[in-house]
Amino acid sequence: MNHTGAMIGFVVGGAAGFLLTETVGAFFTFVLDRALDVDGTPVLLAAFILVPVLSALVGAAAGSRFRAGR
Repeated sequence: MNHTGAMIGFVVGGAAGFLLTETVGAFFTFVLDRALDVDGTPVLLAAFILVPVLSALVGAAAGSRFRAGR
């Protein structure tokens, strides 16, 4: 396992997950004119927390495998 590739994948995956959640929030706010109430909906709060975390973990796994093959 390559630790450098895993760290790069972790950071890039986390950033991609954060960008995904922000894009969904902006879409609902500006296009559908409906603000997402994260405080009032525990499932939505969990999704907005878990998507970047899971994306970071997937990115770390992919980064370690990609860099190890070189």
